[in-house]
Amino acid sequence: MTLDSLPKGTPATITQINATKALKNRFNSFGLIKGEQVTVEALTLAKQTLKIRINNTRIALRISEAQKIEVSQ
Repeated sequence: MTLDSLPKGTPATITQINATKALKNRFNSFGLIKGEQVTVEALTLAKQTLKIRINNTRIALRISEAQKIEVSQ
């Protein structure tokens, strides 16, 4: 399952990131790395952006970026 399809409030573990090297580096700078636990906190009304929590950090991601992150519950 990808991060964009994770139900709100459900914790999951990142299993794989299918992105370009530049985008992976950006994710790494946010702490989005394989093995970390992530939770979707909100979805914007236009359904274009996800608000997620990883550790104690909250991050907004585009849906297209969230589709590149595979998670398991």
